[in-house]
Amino acid sequence: MGCGGQSATAAVETVYRAESRRVLATLIRLLGDFDRAEEALHDAFAAALQQWPRDGVPGNPRAWLVSAGRFKAIDALRRRARFDASLRLLAEQLEGEAHEAEPDEVEDDRLRLIFTCCHPALPADARVALTLREVCDLTTEEIARAFLAAPATIAQRIVRAKARIRDARIPYRVPEREELPARLDSVLRVIYLVFNEGYSASAGTSLTRGDLCTEAIRLGRLLLELLPDAEVMGLLALMLLHDARRTARTDAAGELVRLEDQDRSAWDRRLIAEGSMLVRRALASRNFGPYALQAAIVAVHAEAPSASQTDWAQIVRLYDVLLGLGPSPVMELNRAVAVAMRDGPAAGLYLVDALLARGELRDYHLSHAARADLLRRLARIDEARSAYRVALQLVRLEPERRFLQQRLDELG
Repeated sequence: MGCGGQSATAAVETVYRAESRRVLATLIRLLGDFDRAEEALHDAFAAALQQWPRDGVPGNPRAWLVSAGRFKAIDALRRRARFDASLRLLAEQLEGEAHEAEPDEVEDDRLRLIFTCCHPALPADARVALTLREVCDLTTEEIARAFLAAPATIAQRIVRAKARIRDARIPYRVPEREELPARLDSVLRVIYLVFNEGYSASAGTSLTRGDLCTEAIRLGRLLLELLPDAEVMGLLALMLLHDARRTARTDAAGELVRLEDQDRSAWDRRLIAEGSMLVRRALASRNFGPYALQAAIVAVHAEAPSASQTDWAQIVRLYDVLLGLGPSPVMELNRAVAVAMRDGPAAGLYLVDALLARGELRDYHLSHAARADLLRRLARIDEARSAYRVALQLVRLEPERRFLQQRLDELG
């Protein structure tokens, strides 16, 4: 049954926004190749733009697009088979494997795609780039802009990652139960890397990049929908609780605002409520890990009516449990700051100095910034100035540099 051309075109655009990543994931499974699947996806939507205005929008647009993309890919292989006989065999094999994808299988395809893009055999930067490109549908230029890299560099990472998947025959599947903990950790790490780059950029002129935070949270929601694991809940909670405070982290001029000075009325209470609920669910499962514990710490901050009413004793206890799961110098630094808030700056400074003496955080600007702040609170002004200067030599993000310079200037 036909329909108006304009409404059919609008339908194609709507379906693309809602379904293109699902269709791509299924085509990757059916065709066994990222590039072939992407070409088939584009061909399928091109066919939809031609046929839907004439024939009407199909009852199941996703299934129509998967079928059209698959047949377009087979036709393309047959045309190229004149120059490569192996492609004829591949086309025959793909044609013989035709079947309609069940809804649950399509959802599994999305999970397969995430695990494939985040496979530990790929370099960490390639996992991030490939996930943003294939799962989130960000363009190469958008990814490059977010990570302050040249588009050609990002494109090369993606090409190499796809080649590695193909050449190493990395399986396009959800890991078996015994493999899942190690493989899931890689997926969670990639998602959190994306979020961290959005929430606290590693370099550049802007402190935050909201688009990356949004994409990471979208990935976290998708992963939780497909895999209701306690640590997935923990990671999503951690991102939501941080993101609830994101707009308050900078003032109207884009300058950094410390946690204790932030306008708590500007925090997103809806996100805080959702994140806190997920924390409680994750902790109640008794299968939680570091992401859920970090989220619990952020929840204590988010739920405090004011900075002065923050339960620092509870935060220190949570850090103790977190560090019991595994060593982390950065978490030790965060615990030292919490101890300073609970027991006074001298107690915190003792811990920070011990960390720096070990050498692990010597090149980390925040360790020197924390030390400078504790020295300032102890009225050891000359030492505080020296520590601020070291931090300024190491910082890469412009708003943080300006904040540290301001703190140094205030010491006279």
